[in-house]
Amino acid sequence: MLDRTPASADQEAVATLVARARAAQRAFADATQEQVDDAVAALAWAIYEPGRARALAELAVADTGLGNVADKITKNQRKTFGTLRDLMRVRTVGVIEEDTAKGIVKIAKPLGVVGAVTPSTNPAATPVNKAMMAVKGRNAIIIAPSPMGSAATGRTVELMRAELARIGAPEDLVQMIPTPITKGLTQALMEAVDLVVVTGSQDNVRRAYSSGTPAIGVGAGNVPVIVDESADLAEAARKICASKTFDNSTSCSSENALVVLDSVYDATIAALEEAGAYLCTAEERERVQSRLWENGKLNRKLIAKDAAILAEAFALAPKAREARFFLVEETGVGKAHPFSGEKLSLVLAVYRVPDFDAAVDQVRKILDHQGRGHSCGIHTRDEAHARRLADELDVVRVLVNFAHTFGNGGGFDSGLNFTLSMGCGSWQKNSISENLNWKHFVNITHLVRPIPEDKPSEEALFGPFWSRHGR
Repeated sequence: MLDRTPASADQEAVATLVARARAAQRAFADATQEQVDDAVAALAWAIYEPGRARALAELAVADTGLGNVADKITKNQRKTFGTLRDLMRVRTVGVIEEDTAKGIVKIAKPLGVVGAVTPSTNPAATPVNKAMMAVKGRNAIIIAPSPMGSAATGRTVELMRAELARIGAPEDLVQMIPTPITKGLTQALMEAVDLVVVTGSQDNVRRAYSSGTPAIGVGAGNVPVIVDESADLAEAARKICASKTFDNSTSCSSENALVVLDSVYDATIAALEEAGAYLCTAEERERVQSRLWENGKLNRKLIAKDAAILAEAFALAPKAREARFFLVEETGVGKAHPFSGEKLSLVLAVYRVPDFDAAVDQVRKILDHQGRGHSCGIHTRDEAHARRLADELDVVRVLVNFAHTFGNGGGFDSGLNFTLSMGCGSWQKNSISENLNWKHFVNITHLVRPIPEDKPSEEALFGPFWSRHGR
């Protein structure tokens, strides 16, 4: 009798998908750059087309209960358009770089089949984002969505496959594991493919790294942002509001804590209130804490919900019913102070510090508690302050005078690559310390030719050392 344990059934189901993906990838491996770029544009159009951008946004909110339709439409289009811009500017077929001085020619090759784990917070945008990057490298991709977002992801995959078929490209370049989505199916996928790319729960990231397959996992966010005495407070407040409220704070790049210098604290709070914030009283703060967390975990009924829903749930004053987000004053950091961690909601912790030294120290404590490696920001006119953060803090990205959500994952006024997956380096046990991009989806062959000998003398290399320390 055949072994039909759940594990073997999962492996069989995944093996069928992988076989189809490998066949499609082999058929696509000889595609020209023009054909590759057409396929990437087709994937982008699957979600960018206005009617589909809206339909997928509506399905995502209905499927997950997270975020809001208007901002998901923006995300579906903005992230896709930006990623398409980045991908259309690079070659991934044949010779992609030639250095005559070093005698090296770099030739891009496909990886094979990519397994992509995607989160409930972006069940449409993230699958398309990863599919575009994978196909740009002439790979196939199989997506393992969050169970809570599987309906939206499934429809997104259907649209991508239809667009590939429309231009004559293999549909099986993009697939999804079957529903119902289980950890067993996701694990089987991780073990069967050539590369795993994980955005979402840290449990999935850890399982990817232990799967035996090369893996790229990204870390958790908990973004702290400093407002110093030189900042344009009105502009800073406008950007913080726009960023914090986008898609009801589902982004890992959303501000979770503001660290404000004492000299501008009151003025900053006033500017934030003018931009749409409501500052909770001490009594209200306690209610927010008791209701946003249940048994030490975020209340899934309140995360990523509209401000009006939160104002009612927290029993805030009538004035709060018109607010766009909520401020809570905090002094501590750590498990006993849940506001110091990621909140996935329209709640923003505010710390008051005496000077910039204290601000840097406070940001470091917050990141050490949660989010180390991910990112931080500052609103300032003092370049030395920004540079100090970059020099001293263990983060991959330091954003200066940005609406953090719109700059961290790439922006049209940011030089970072557009992405929905931010690497956090060894600080969060990630294999990359940059934004996920096309380079992570290709193998590179180095063609090496002889060059004139480049061998300096012993004196040239050891001389400075000898002069300081002797032979």
